[in-house]
Amino acid sequence: MRLRSGLAAPVAVLIAVAAATYIAGEVIEVVVVRTRDAAGAVHDSTVWVVDVDGTPWVRVARSGRAWGERLRAEPHVELVRAGVTSPRLATIDTSAPTRARVDAAFRAKYGVVDWWYGVLVRSNPIPVRLDPAP
Repeated sequence: MRLRSGLAAPVAVLIAVAAATYIAGEVIEVVVVRTRDAAGAVHDSTVWVVDVDGTPWVRVARSGRAWGERLRAEPHVELVRAGVTSPRLATIDTSAPTRARVDAAFRAKYGVVDWWYGVLVRSNPIPVRLDPAP
């Protein structure tokens, strides 16, 4: 019986973390970044977004992610945000000052779950600015 009660607290923590992850990951705000592969096929990637100086930014969790490689090859993408689709030009900016500002904006918006996702899936995230397409 003591073993069961000893598991209650860790299980409760895991449930709370799962709920917070869901809330931050799906309820706060997610957008779709629509990329195209070399054959022209469309791919939708659901990601978090922040605004820095009025411009939306997303992050590729780690180098080698398929959607990140597609936007490197073809930076003309579409952003679907709040049901509105807009053409965008994706620009990667990995400078230290940009990383610091974008990471701080993600922490402010998504809270501790941003840190948690970093532990789980992110490795040296790549900031991507989504300017209106010319």
